[in-house]
Amino acid sequence: MRRTTEVIPNLPFHLCARTNERTDFGPPLHVVWSHMENYLHFIHHAYDIRIHSFVLMPNHFHLIARFPAGNLGSAMNYFMRETSKAIARDSGRENHIWGTRVFRSLIRSPHYFSHAYKYVYRNPVEAGLSRRVEEYFFSTLPSLIGIKHGLIPLEEDEFLFDDVAAQLEWLNHSPAEDDRLAVKAALRRNEFSIPRTKGAQRAHPLEIARY
Repeated sequence: MRRTTEVIPNLPFHLCARTNERTDFGPPLHVVWSHMENYLHFIHHAYDIRIHSFVLMPNHFHLIARFPAGNLGSAMNYFMRETSKAIARDSGRENHIWGTRVFRSLIRSPHYFSHAYKYVYRNPVEAGLSRRVEEYFFSTLPSLIGIKHGLIPLEEDEFLFDDVAAQLEWLNHSPAEDDRLAVKAALRRNEFSIPRTKGAQRAHPLEIARY
């Protein structure tokens, strides 16, 4: 059984959930995106969650957020239940939309945050859905840089706006596949940490280097 990690109000979590049997949602993705925007807007105000980034994929989502009230469980239970109902109405499906609970990984440092941040925003590029990170419509990144209007209330992104051009170049730089898989594995842990390379005596290079 996967151990539940304590919710620390000032630290972000990476959260991810997939559809039942990993099939596509059913309705067009822009319809699903509209539901996601509406309910993220609602839980931001009703549960005081602080959203850093969100990306919707054809059968799952990635969210980085903080929960100052320590109410991750109740906020996400509401979000998952209500988005499931809304998507089911549009698709005519009677079974649950979401296949599993929300997977979460606590992010304890700005360095780890940078790894998760890049992984989330590069997800559509890695899946072949977009050429560049800022071109993927179903992401909070285009609204952050003014390409489109977004309804999802986002925290001030000091990470991106430290130097937008440089950070976009970094986000669009394709990492080595081994590094990408290391970050993916780290996000599957209760607390984000880069797994050691088998047989290695030292920590993984990504513990100190950028992803």
